Amino acid sequence: MEARDSPGDGRFPRISIDLGIIENNARLVREACARAGIGTVAVVKGVGARAPIAAAIARGGCRSFASSRLEQLALLREAAVDPASGVPADATMGLLRAPGRSEAALAVALADWSLQSEAAALEATADAAEARGVRHGVTLMLDLGDLREGWFDRRELVAAARRVERELPSLRLRGIGTNLGCYGAVLPTPENLGVLVDAAREVEDAIGRSLDVVSGGATTSLPLVARGRMPAGVNELRIGEAILCGKDLPLFHRVELPGVRGDAITLRAELLEKHVKPSYPIGARLRDAFGACPEYEDRGTRTRLLLGVGKRDVGNHELLTPRDGRVRVVGSSSDYLICEADEPCDDLRYGSILEFDALYGAMLFLCDADPYAAVDYVSADGGRPASR
Repeated sequence: MEARDSPGDGRFPRISIDLGIIENNARLVREACARAGIGTVAVVKGVGARAPIAAAIARGGCRSFASSRLEQLALLREAAVDPASGVPADATMGLLRAPGRSEAALAVALADWSLQSEAAALEATADAAEARGVRHGVTLMLDLGDLREGWFDRRELVAAARRVERELPSLRLRGIGTNLGCYGAVLPTPENLGVLVDAAREVEDAIGRSLDVVSGGATTSLPLVARGRMPAGVNELRIGEAILCGKDLPLFHRVELPGVRGDAITLRAELLEKHVKPSYPIGARLRDAFGACPEYEDRGTRTRLLLGVGKRDVGNHELLTPRDGRVRVVGSSSDYLICEADEPCDDLRYGSILEFDALYGAMLFLCDADPYAAVDYVSADGGRPASR
């Protein structure tokens, strides 16, 4: 039974974050990568770069963090100067995209390195680094077919690397990298990541030295590590989901890293209405409030549960799974989550609390400084939650 009848501990929706599970996940992911000769960068954008979570990841042995948001890197920098935060003062921090021209100065102030995929962005970053008197690291991105960021023409990538190495002294070429799966849903394979390794060797020949980093993607690349199929030469992965959620590998890739758990993040939402209703809308239909034309299945009358959380909080309701096996999510609006049950569920009533697992996309909405969802941290030693 996952429902609770007496909230009693503040407003809802709430997010419970188990720091002990995150610490353990970080340790196991880092160790699995290390056995394959791969370093781990912990991606914390999905949880708003919250200091207690970064500290838990650091306790798991990861001392390199990254986010795509400068505001989040600023939070990490601020936490790192406070020994009580648990965020290591010597942690390295990376920006997971090229800074815009308007952001270049702040990027070199907050990030030790950035991913880069545009010649003009390299120039702007170099100018900002020179003005600040620092040397900023860059990882040049190669597009292997996912069609998000990166040079598509390998010759252009090599030319950019040569220019950074020889003509932009305020930049340090740390390596090359790629992204797979985040836009085009392209799977990392030994073949396409082998192309990345070949490109790295070509860059090394062009600049006359070895690269520090060949960054082979994100959690979607971990199945290759788990199966022992990662091409030799890839020596960095940028991991968020496997540490924070731990669901994608078993759910989508049918592979597991032993000991990694998928229950670190719990959404708790309050039941606002319970009625028996038809499962199919009645009347002429056009579009919903978000301009979509949802399809519905007529399952007859069902117990319908309305909860106080919605698209504003989770983005996509399909990324939520009720922990109560009697309940399923059928839809959402801005501020309501609509669930159904095939039985009366007499124990559920107004004020009951239901718990949900959240996949990465829902977690990102819930945890990214959402002002409407309260956050409870469960300490690594099993202590009582500390609320935000």
